[in-house]
Amino acid sequence: MLLEVKGLRVTYRTVYGYLEAVKGLDLSIEKGETVAVVGESGCGKSTVGHSLVRLLPPNARYEGSVNFDGKEVFSLTGRELRAFRGNDVFMIFQDPLNSLNPVKRVDNQMLEAVMMREKVAAKEFDREEAYKEIIKGLTEVRMPDPDVIVRRYPHQLSGGQIQRVVIAMALLMKPKLLVADEPTSALDVTIQAQVMKLIKDLKKEYGMSVLFITHDMAVAYTIADRFLVMYAGELSELGPVDMVVSNPLHPYTIALVNSIPTKSHREGELVAIPGSPPNMLAPPSGCRFNPRCPKVMEICRTVDPLTKRVDQRLLRCHLFD
Repeated sequence: MLLEVKGLRVTYRTVYGYLEAVKGLDLSIEKGETVAVVGESGCGKSTVGHSLVRLLPPNARYEGSVNFDGKEVFSLTGRELRAFRGNDVFMIFQDPLNSLNPVKRVDNQMLEAVMMREKVAAKEFDREEAYKEIIKGLTEVRMPDPDVIVRRYPHQLSGGQIQRVVIAMALLMKPKLLVADEPTSALDVTIQAQVMKLIKDLKKEYGMSVLFITHDMAVAYTIADRFLVMYAGELSELGPVDMVVSNPLHPYTIALVNSIPTKSHREGELVAIPGSPPNMLAPPSGCRFNPRCPKVMEICRTVDPLTKRVDQRLLRCHLFD
């Protein structure tokens, strides 16, 4: 087991009160496995990803346990945490322009990554060898003219090029887990497909585990081994990707799958989920999906469902009590 999350709870302190962004999440990731976290905006997907590397803002409070390859992440000190980030877990952020320092050239930033890796491994840093390594890394991510790209600043690159640079940095650090927080949402469809194929190929070649965060189930389906469906900070359904897509059990998962466009406008209308996600400062009592659920029962409005195992999946729904 590479990653084991137990009872993860993340609360933000705001001027309006306390906001519980993630509530009692359990998750595990095996070595070489890809888990996709899917759900609507505001469901807590990115909070989960940032929690694994402790990159949430100061007003966030963590509870529960995150055990990574024998290390308790919430107990790491400053120096240990710096060594953990990048070397054990590497994160690709949603906005490409926020991933790199805008006032430093690409080569300097990639050399810093190699320098950090060698420092953690207590090895001597060889700048010339490191430069050859970053050129090789950019070549492996199918970057055209890497010798030209490394001399540019981030604002001189396209979104797709920046994401390739960040993925190349991940290869230089050789992490055990890659956390990709909607890495394709700011890219056009053609570049999106290229980046997805690149992550999939590199995962297969280097044996990395991947936590892929997205609101697009169709995109996640191309890369994931398992789906974690979240709603309002809670686990709704967790199971093998083919099983979840072909036979979803939770009403929210069913609604998400049905909302994926599969027909032209002449053959059928687009199915939408009625209502809106709840206000997380004052979530509904009982099951948080009950105001929008087509199968709601009286117990759903008052009693919070427990997580239970059904076949190979985990579910939070009173329909399976």
